[in-house]
Amino acid sequence: MTEKKSKKRVIVAMSPYKSLRDSTGQAGGYNKKRIVVAMSGGVDSSVAAALLKKQGYEVAGVFMRFWAESQNHAELGGAEFTRPNFTKVKFVAGKRGNENLCCSEGAEKAARLVAAKLKIPFYVFNFTKEFKKEVVDYFLTEQAAGRTPNPCVVCNKKIKFGMLFQRALGVGADFIATGHYAWLTPNNAELLRRSALTSASFCVEDKTKCKKQNLSAEPHRKLLRAADGNKDQSYFLHQLDQKQLSRIIFPLADYTKDKVVKLAKKWRLPYRREESFDLCFVVNDVGSFIKRHLKLKTGKIINYHCCHSRLRFAEGFGKASESRNPESGSRVKPGMTQSVILGEHQGLPLYTIGQRKRLSISQGPWWVVKKDERKNILYVSNKERDLYRDECLVGQVNWLNGVTPKLPMKVWVKIRYKSEASQAVIRGIATRPARHGGQGARNDLVKVVFKKPQRAITPGQSAVFYTKTGEVLGGGMIK
Repeated sequence: MTEKKSKKRVIVAMSPYKSLRDSTGQAGGYNKKRIVVAMSGGVDSSVAAALLKKQGYEVAGVFMRFWAESQNHAELGGAEFTRPNFTKVKFVAGKRGNENLCCSEGAEKAARLVAAKLKIPFYVFNFTKEFKKEVVDYFLTEQAAGRTPNPCVVCNKKIKFGMLFQRALGVGADFIATGHYAWLTPNNAELLRRSALTSASFCVEDKTKCKKQNLSAEPHRKLLRAADGNKDQSYFLHQLDQKQLSRIIFPLADYTKDKVVKLAKKWRLPYRREESFDLCFVVNDVGSFIKRHLKLKTGKIINYHCCHSRLRFAEGFGKASESRNPESGSRVKPGMTQSVILGEHQGLPLYTIGQRKRLSISQGPWWVVKKDERKNILYVSNKERDLYRDECLVGQVNWLNGVTPKLPMKVWVKIRYKSEASQAVIRGIATRPARHGGQGARNDLVKVVFKKPQRAITPGQSAVFYTKTGEVLGGGMIK
């Protein structure tokens, strides 16, 4: 009777700056694809990592540290100004308060526990400075300019599928995966099959062999809505390009949220149960964050309907006389009635188009319909129809296939994440010379004309273009 030899499991520790190929060698199959999964400790990224591991791929988990205020930071507020409209607020070390769970110390701990459960390497990449510069400062700059930004779109483009993407590929990963609910075609299995048959270097050296096998060195990929319409996140990914899409895997593309939660419980993954919320860098609420970081200036709240129908002139105003609004105490200029000036706003960045709450004016309901940054005026209306528009300009347009289509073209457009896609026609209106001395021209500003008027089209938000079948064609920022 022969004795069975006991096998010892060897765990190799790896520096995040060392190549994945160097750490694994030939063990487990040299051609096995290496996938880095962005893990936040939540159920989605945890199940995404588990699915890839169970499919036999070589998986490593990465947690990204982002800039966020501490609770002490939020309590201190800002007193000094380093540039126009920006306050100087130093980061204060200490226990964070009501922070977003996806970036907290608890989230990092949960992600580490999930990685240990799956027996995959786990690393932490510190993107604190990069996140502050590319995402937080962008958010504040847009707010100061009177727009309502969408920082998640910028984070996906420049951090998750930008800096993480480059660092992951730099250490030997073949693909990067996340817990996003979105669909890519060719699908994950097809993409990995192609990659198993050929490598980038193989295609460059012998394109004839690739052609014979009906393979492409850089396969074109399409981004589509996920199977779970309620959780679909394709809206936030419209700024990606083919180079990024060719190396991205979304394991949850055809899963519903309920199914993902059931799998996590079945596999007993120690993920954090709480869901994250909107802005990961904000402590408490967005309004207080803006007050701490921007220099706000009060101004008039004016009845939009009165001003845009016919200004009514008051009688009895003398040149030397002065009147004040009885509610706000703000001055009323001669020639303008008190029914036009309704009150005083606390700073335009605190308001967004369509807002109804926290206006502090009576005889409502009132909705914010326009912001005039030059005159520092907030226009409101008690007629909801004033919120509806049938067209808008969209700039910084990105087309996912890398080619500007022939315009005009019929599409379906989403003007915010939770809105329904509406039928529209895109018309090109501006062709600009290529930047930095490049060749050709950039058609990066288009007009979107809707079949039906849309409610509260908001400058700074993203307008994303879809086909009727749910393919993302591209998108840009509403002007």
